[in-house]
Amino acid sequence: MSAQARSGLQPTTTHYGRGVDDMNILRRWPRMALACAMLAALTACGGGHDDDDGPEAAPTIQLLSSSPDHVTGGNALIDITVPRQIKLDRRPLRIELNGNDVTREFRPLLDDLRHLQAVLGGLRDGENTLTAKIGRETATLRMTNYPITGPVISGPWQTPFICQTESFVLPDGSRLGPPLDANCSVATRVHYVYQKNTGGALVPMPSTTSLPADVASTTTLDGRTVPFVVRVETGTVNRGIYQNAVLHDPTRESAPTPLKPPKAWNKRLIAVEGFGCPGGWYIQGAAQGNISVAGFDFTLLNVRRLGEGYATFANTLQHASNNCNAVLASEAAMMSKEAVIETFGVPVFTVSAGCSGGSYGSAQPADRIPGLFDGVLIACTFPDPLSIALSGSDGHLITQYIMGNPNALTDAQIAAVTGYKSRKAFEDAANQAGRTDPVPARQDYPGYVSGVFNAAVPQEVRYHPVNNRTGARPTVYDAARNIYGIDKATGFALRPFDNVGVQYGLAALNGGGITVDQFLDLNEKVGGYDQDANYVPARSPGHLGAILRAQQSGLQLGGNGGLATIPVVDVTGVYNEDTAYHYQWFHFALRERMLAANGDTANHVMWRGNPVPADTAWDMFIRWVAAYKDDKSQAPQRQRVVTHKPQNAVDGCWRSQTDFVAEPQTLSSTPDTTCNSLFPSWTAPRIAAGGPIAGDVMKCTLKPVNPADYSVPFTPDQLNRLRAIFPTGVCDWTQRGVNQTGVVPNGSFGPSPVNLVFDITKS
Repeated sequence: MSAQARSGLQPTTTHYGRGVDDMNILRRWPRMALACAMLAALTACGGGHDDDDGPEAAPTIQLLSSSPDHVTGGNALIDITVPRQIKLDRRPLRIELNGNDVTREFRPLLDDLRHLQAVLGGLRDGENTLTAKIGRETATLRMTNYPITGPVISGPWQTPFICQTESFVLPDGSRLGPPLDANCSVATRVHYVYQKNTGGALVPMPSTTSLPADVASTTTLDGRTVPFVVRVETGTVNRGIYQNAVLHDPTRESAPTPLKPPKAWNKRLIAVEGFGCPGGWYIQGAAQGNISVAGFDFTLLNVRRLGEGYATFANTLQHASNNCNAVLASEAAMMSKEAVIETFGVPVFTVSAGCSGGSYGSAQPADRIPGLFDGVLIACTFPDPLSIALSGSDGHLITQYIMGNPNALTDAQIAAVTGYKSRKAFEDAANQAGRTDPVPARQDYPGYVSGVFNAAVPQEVRYHPVNNRTGARPTVYDAARNIYGIDKATGFALRPFDNVGVQYGLAALNGGGITVDQFLDLNEKVGGYDQDANYVPARSPGHLGAILRAQQSGLQLGGNGGLATIPVVDVTGVYNEDTAYHYQWFHFALRERMLAANGDTANHVMWRGNPVPADTAWDMFIRWVAAYKDDKSQAPQRQRVVTHKPQNAVDGCWRSQTDFVAEPQTLSSTPDTTCNSLFPSWTAPRIAAGGPIAGDVMKCTLKPVNPADYSVPFTPDQLNRLRAIFPTGVCDWTQRGVNQTGVVPNGSFGPSPVNLVFDITKS
């Protein structure tokens, strides 16, 4: 069985032959006869004539389904355009793949007979050459193909990797069953679901030969009224479980192809992301990342969007609870979108939307791979899971100090030192350091959970500091070891966390919230971590290579890649500064990174509310994406995005579902604006230590201790003590961080050599 068949993609070569459906088309549309006549001319035998009228001209070749450097699965949707001046009956077209004639695989488009397309199969792994010849003129396209199991740009496969096909539930309630190989592959499944005329969720369709008597109808955005029947395809792509869904009536339509896409598809595509990162390592995933929150439906079978004609797609490795590695997630999204295009055709645009883990599941791949998404709508926003982990690591050191010095700070002082609204808010955020801790069941601060694995990962492969030192380590760092690199002494992933020079509680000191002695005591005792996340007395120096690659890879969101040129709409999703660590400073951190990278945030809009009206936000977002995509001018994309910004795409907050306050959104806990009065926001430990709101300086540039930098006086003894605590200096937040950079667009970590950032196999 071929890899393509196992994966759920189309067969190796897709033929568009004249079956029963095609004969019906010929009767209905006489232009098809013209198309067939043209095809005969294009493939006629013989060469061109030297006395033809007009000059010879080469055809053009365009790969529609992916980048030529990153073709996967042995298939590619190809478009070949024949120049208009060519006399087709005299200069036949010949198309070759790796020297083999594949001309007859191509068929002309009904609405433009000069364009011929095919989902061309049979690409071998590695380099492939496609040529299109007319007379003496030749066009050439070189493509690099990778197996449907990957990897392409994410480096060596994550190991161990636990298959979960037997747990994955299909639309009819059955399960995928055992995998066909060690790469967790399965055969393609296509199911149909429908909405009843009484409304509600989609249910399995009992037959594909006749419509149920109680099927509802839906009218798409294009004005088509069709039975509310949805086709759901399930397979495996990049070792993840891949699905797409779209309106399609099997009783009246043949199986979809790019030349005959589903009639009700509005040519718009939505990527479905996931949620929550802890435990997201070493598993295939038993479910997609479906989540609904605050009126937003981020699900594969979103009844509202499917009924409007959108197609959706997802891969379990786009779901952070299965995979907390943005490089791998972006690869899965890239390959899964390619599969959609090879099945349905090229969308007018592709957007991604999500909350929490779905926010960075949208933003990080969009930034890493420009063009992957044409816009993102994010809610419950985090820039990336690394921001949660690093801020949690700062906080967890402070919890260690609190445990050892329970009477040193009051609850109010703890809040002031850490930047949060309250001690409880701080504790919830600090406990997120558990996702950096590989030691199982560590006895630590109340609410802290370490060594988190998905239950599917067998106990015998899990890391233990005594019993299994070579086991899989459940941390955000080790899940992305291909990017961070490996400590040769331990075999563990290198760590970017660095707190050398960080003056915890600096804002509280300067604001009079704590005394100089309290400030000194905290910073003297706060310490750092070793590679096993054990507390150590010394501060933690981050590995410079890991710090650099975290940014080059987009594991720390840069905002300078694809996010610079697409609409980014950020809505509250969840407003809660008291608990659960979904705090507003993360929203502002993402925007500040875009500002620093691009000079302004004209392509970013922030709406706050409790909640934001979901339909209004979606409508604004989609109108914005559709408008700039409809602009076919030669203006730079960022300019087109800003030019076509809808009138209501401005910063503001919602007092109610109908009452909008238009004003710039700022990070403040004081009622200095209407929105800040309604939705005050606090910060985090490193911001309270003087760091930027962007939270993007992993390792600060140091400067000597200077008494003039403090709003309170130090005695000579206190100043000497401060210099002893920071012998190499304190953070100079006016300077860029050490090795601070942005994402490398389309950066690779192997095996693709294109834009190669780092190859762990050669390090």
